[in-house]
This record gives sequence, C-alpha cells and structure tokens, in this order.
Amino acid sequence: MRRLLANVVVFVFLLSLPLAAQDLASFEKRITVKKLPNGLTLMVMERHEAPVFSAYTFVDAGSAQDPMGSTGLAHMFEHMAFKGTDTIGTTNWPAEKAALEKVETAYDAYLKEREKRVGRDEKKVQQLEQAWQAAIKQADQYVVRNAYTQIIEENGGEGLNASTDYDETVYFYSFPSNRLELYAYLESERFVHPVMREFYKERDVVFEERRMRTDSNPIGRLIEQFLAQAFIAHPYHRPTVGWASDLRRFSATDAERFFHLYYVPSNMVVSVVGDVNTADVVALFTRYFSRIPAAPQPVEDPTVEPPQQSERRVMLREVSQPIYVEGYHRPDFTDPDDPIFDAISDITSNGRVSRMYRSLVRDKKIAADAAGFTGMPGNKYPHLFAFYAVPAPGHTTDEMQKAIREEIEKLRTQDVTDEELAMFKTRARADLLRGLANNPGLASQLAVFQARFGDWRELFRQLDRYEKVTKADIKRVAARTFVEQNRTVGVIESTKMAGAGAQQKGEPQQ
Repeated sequence: MRRLLANVVVFVFLLSLPLAAQDLASFEKRITVKKLPNGLTLMVMERHEAPVFSAYTFVDAGSAQDPMGSTGLAHMFEHMAFKGTDTIGTTNWPAEKAALEKVETAYDAYLKEREKRVGRDEKKVQQLEQAWQAAIKQADQYVVRNAYTQIIEENGGEGLNASTDYDETVYFYSFPSNRLELYAYLESERFVHPVMREFYKERDVVFEERRMRTDSNPIGRLIEQFLAQAFIAHPYHRPTVGWASDLRRFSATDAERFFHLYYVPSNMVVSVVGDVNTADVVALFTRYFSRIPAAPQPVEDPTVEPPQQSERRVMLREVSQPIYVEGYHRPDFTDPDDPIFDAISDITSNGRVSRMYRSLVRDKKIAADAAGFTGMPGNKYPHLFAFYAVPAPGHTTDEMQKAIREEIEKLRTQDVTDEELAMFKTRARADLLRGLANNPGLASQLAVFQARFGDWRELFRQLDRYEKVTKADIKRVAARTFVEQNRTVGVIESTKMAGAGAQQKGEPQQ
C-alpha cells in the first residue's frame, strides 16, 4: 500500500510538472544546440540537482546500413568502440599497428583460398588459417584488455553501455560533473582513433550471441524468419546480429570501412544533460570532437519495400512454448498518421485495462500474454504494426488468431470509447514526463528527436499531435492497414514434448 501511494504521488507530481518547469518554453531556455565546424551536432541542458551528468552519442547508422554480405557489421563496430584507441589499450602502438596489418594480410589470403568455389586446396586453407592465427597471437601480446572501460569505471562512470538496432547505434553513460573533460576526451577519442583490436575474438563473441539468441532460441528463429518473410526487399529483412555465414566472413578492414563511411560528424548527435556549465561543454566539446574529420552525411538509398499483395506465413514446429504473431505494413515515423498508430498501440496493449489483455487474458482466459505494438523492427523506414499472443495451457494458436482478429475487426468497424481515447492522451503525457525525469532519459530523447526530426522540440510537439487524434482517425487507419493482403503471420506450434513416458514406450526423443 505504501508503494502504491508513493506511485500515485509521483504520478500526480509528474502531471503537474508542465505548470512548473517542464513545458517547452522552459526547456527552450535551458537547452543549447550547436553544430560544430565539422558537422557534429552538440546538445547541452543544465540540470543542477546532483553533481553528475549523463551523455548520449547517437550515430545514424544501424543494421539497415549493413552492406550485403557483411550483415552484422554495424553491431560489430559497436563492440569495437570499447576496445580502446592507439593510446588506450596498448603497450606499444607502433608494434601493434604493424602486427594488426599482418593479421589483415594473413586473413585476406586465408579467406580468398577458403572461399574458392573451384580449385580450393584444403591443405593450403589449413596452412593459411594457421598463419592467420599466428598473426593474431602476435598482435595480442600488445593488448591491455578492458583499458577503456576501466578508465571510465575508475573515474566514477555509471551505466556504461551501447546498443545497435536496425536504425541507429547509440553509446551512453554518466559521469561525475568534475569528469566532463575526461568524458569529452574519451568519447571523441574512440571515434578519432578507433582500433580494430581483438576483432576476430570479438567476432566469435558475436557469433555466440547469435547462436544463443537466435539459433538456439525458437522465438528468436521465428522473429528472424518472420521479418525475412515480411520484408522481401528492404534491409529490415536482415538480422541486426548478422547472418551466420557473414559473421564467419567479414574482416576488421570491412569494419573500418563501415566506420569511415557512417561515423562521420554530420551523422552524429551528442547530448549532455546534468550538472554542467553550457559554456564549458561547448568549449571542451569543440576542442575534442572537432578532431573528427569532416565528411558528407552518407547518402541513404535503401530499396523500397513493394506493396504486399497477399498474406504470407511462417510456421515453426518446435519443442517450445507456442506463440502467434501477425504484422501489417505501415508508413515510417514521419507519416502524418504516426500518432494514430501510437494510439492504437496504447488502446490495445497498455496495461491490464487494455483491449488485448482484457479480452484474451482476463475474460476469455485463453492467453498468458497478448499485445499489439508499432515500430517492428524499427521505425525510421516503413515498418510493421504487430500483434502477438502466447496461448495459455490447453489453448491453441488458432484460438489466438481468432481472438486477435476479432479485436482488429472492432478497431476497423467500431469507434473506440471516449474514455479509451482520453486515457491514451493522458498516458502519453505522463510517459513523456517520465522520460524527462532523469538525466539519462532526457539525454537520449533529446538526441533521438534532434537526429530524427532535426529539432528536439518535436519531442513536445508530438503531444499536440496526440491531442488531435480522433475516434474516426483510429477507425480509418485500422480499416486501411489491417487487411489480409497486408498481413504476415508467424506461428510456433508445439511438438510433442519429450519425456520419460515416451522413452519408456520406445519413442524417439524429438
């Protein structure tokens, strides 16, 4: 009860914040946006509640930018960004640099022989692989492992992490206020002097990540195949972690080439929020980040996904929990109807009062979980609005399909209630305020909206767009989007579970 009361107090407080200091006008007074001479966008917001700051680096490149034959490369470079520089993580950079060049030469020779389709000499392949491994061993003797992260942690860094998705790669952590210059040096240094140190060892780590999250995970396999079926032309059909064969092929040279193409200042936004002085941040960041060479923003020309003309289906039979998923193509985040898709997602899936939960989980008791959501697998380009349901014991995926379709049909043919629409708008406002309640959340939102819209103020303006959503809008968009020819279905059907009883009858394990 005490926690419940505390949450209520916090919620009421959040809703009252715009009347105090959380409105757009107030933020405009405290946020500075500066484009450095090399094209990098810097954002600063002073918040002096505690002697810390959070920083967020947004790079407008994700797995959708992976070259064909090198899927997983954006994710791979994210790992490399923690490996240090020519001054951090090495005992002898000139010697290590020469050794790393020999690694690449040896790998290129090995790969060319290994990939021959005609006339491959297996003995030569083995010899070249041994030479490559020997070169790696030689380079490893100069490595000081985890040096970059150790410096951050020893100086009070918290929340150090990064992530790569289909649309972007981001890096973030928090530091004590008196470490501002150290942050500016460290964060810029890994983009000024990156080193492809321990590349092939880290590539093996990523391959294992794929094995655990996808190859050995039924839901991971389903989603990978579901997206490959839903997107036949656009890069969203490629997995962020990469296809297995590509993870055994691409090189450190490929990663460096990707870096020089996409990690350019004009393609990056760095935001700083917390107990800092704006003038100090601008001066320090101009000094350090201006070292990154200027280059044009990469041209984006991904293949446009053609309109879907018929339903597509993926069926996996697994010794696994069954699950049902269906997705529908929708426009990208810049489309005028984007707020309406957010409204549909909220009304169908936000909490225990949402339509999907009430119908499938609470009332019919046929599902353990059910929801609908937008932004699959990203939202920068046209993507999917998806629904899913996990059958409760004794129930089937066919029941999930039927129940989901019933809810979709209601959206297509009936108005949502006044209460549902009002609750969506209230929750949207509260969600925005929660995201602004701490330095890391605010730093990320500012960077994302500045990068995506060219103006961080769109973070606040989206509330105006939500306020304009009507019941007629929701019915119109649902009727246009949730149609059979625009649908992709993914299903895991459970095979008979292996057990002692089956083995006693002489039946083989599945």
